Formats: sequence, structure tokens, C-alpha cells
Amino acid sequence: MGCLEQLGMADYATRQISQLSGGQQQRVFLARALAQDAQLYLMDEPFVGVDATTERAIVELLRALRARGKTVVCVHHDLESAPDYFDWLVLLNVRLVAAGPFAATFTPENLARTYAGRLHILKDQGGVAGEPDASAVG
Repeated sequence: MGCLEQLGMADYATRQISQLSGGQQQRVFLARALAQDAQLYLMDEPFVGVDATTERAIVELLRALRARGKTVVCVHHDLESAPDYFDWLVLLNVRLVAAGPFAATFTPENLARTYAGRLHILKDQGGVAGEPDASAVG
């Protein structure tokens, strides 16, 4: 029950998973993973379909795991939030494009190679953000 409490889900422990919202389901799935106390956590789009409150809770939990020496690997496609969430980055386009510390890897050149030129690069307060080129999406 401790993992459910950690994620604010203890009050929902007796409910069927189908009775929970998307964000609540994400928290339950994360609690299940936490209960295993693994050294490595692999997460596929952990922020998809959740509200802002749940997203913040998940981010804080991932940071706490990292602080405890755990390795957390997330698949994440939201380029706008990536700088706020991650300190290490792996960019793939069929094969490895680049990997390394976030600031050194999240560059216009690497993003252009990752998205095969189908990305508009926007500069914002010294950072880099991207959005898919709608004309290139079929």
C-alpha cells in the first residue's frame, strides 16, 4: 500500500482499474513498478493522457528515483517539455543520432538529423524548441 500512498492513490486501492481516470491509471501502473524496487525503470510515454497535476507528480517521483541512484529511461516525444524533465538524451531516427548530456545533445543540428529536416526550430530564451513541419506530415 506504501507505493499507492506515495502516489496519492491509497483511497482508490479497492477500485477496479477500469473505474479510474487515465491519470489515475498511470499512477497505479507506476506504483506497481515502484513496488518492485528495481534499479532500472523503463517507461513508455509516462506523461501521455494525464493532467498537469499527475504529470508533476510523476516528474517528482522520477527525480526522487534518480536521487536514490535508480536509472530511469523514458520514451518522450514532447520536445517542449523535454528540457525541463531530462538531464540525459538519446535521439533516434531508425539508428542512434546522438546521445549525451541534454544541453550538448539537444541542438538544432541533432534535432534536424533526428526529424530528417521535418522540424521547425524555434529559439526561446536561449533554448531550442521544435515542432513538426505540418507540410511534411503525410
